[in-house]
Amino acid sequence: MSGRIEGLVAVITGGCSGIGLATAKRFAAEGAHVVIGDVDAEHGPQIAEELEGAFAKTDVTNKESVDALFKLAHDTYGSVDIAFNNAGISPPDDDSILTTGLEAWRRVQEVNLTSVYLCCKAALPYMLEQGKGSIINTASFVAVMGAATSQISYTASKGGVLAMSRELGVQFARQGVRVNALCPGPVNTPLLQELFAKDPERAARRLVHIPMGRFAEADEIASAVLFLASDDSSFITASQFLVDGGIAGAYVTPLD
Repeated sequence: MSGRIEGLVAVITGGCSGIGLATAKRFAAEGAHVVIGDVDAEHGPQIAEELEGAFAKTDVTNKESVDALFKLAHDTYGSVDIAFNNAGISPPDDDSILTTGLEAWRRVQEVNLTSVYLCCKAALPYMLEQGKGSIINTASFVAVMGAATSQISYTASKGGVLAMSRELGVQFARQGVRVNALCPGPVNTPLLQELFAKDPERAARRLVHIPMGRFAEADEIASAVLFLASDDSSFITASQFLVDGGIAGAYVTPLD
């Protein structure tokens, strides 16, 4: 039995850990040719080899580096069918607007928002020439509601990803290219585990707001990405696809 994205070419940024890695594995299992772009040149080649895909060390804030990633995918496998623009950061110095410095603000905007602009700009010409494609941009539940723990630049960047995805989804809908914003809730990834290690109280505040009472696993988010990448979502574009354990729908969370 063939997979849902059998033979398609998928580019994934931030594919060496967390949601990106889980998605790369899921895509490969579903028959896709996976091309990973990541700064992790130590583990990236091995991950790509295990998935029978390709890897390029990629600075997602650099246009030439991003363009080279998508060119690698096209030149190696003949198309660019799926772009999962997922790379992002949430550093501890991105906090309240009262304490977050301009350097921290700009760094987060570059990695989280400018990178998505660059990846969409690189992927779209290939997809438009083909007359088809699916772009999934990682936003966040904080793009649609205020965050319980302040992270001003992260929240603003994810709001920008959501707005840009909507515009692109509308603009290119009749040319066969779908663009959607994935909005995960808190996910049990190395990024969140690091936050727990550094600031358990701040991290625990995230958990209390989730109606399901737990964090998502990366594999659960990967399933949502697969849905948006495949023809199962053929009539979905310009959407905010929430996978948040009920956070955005809750007024209060239930007691145990």
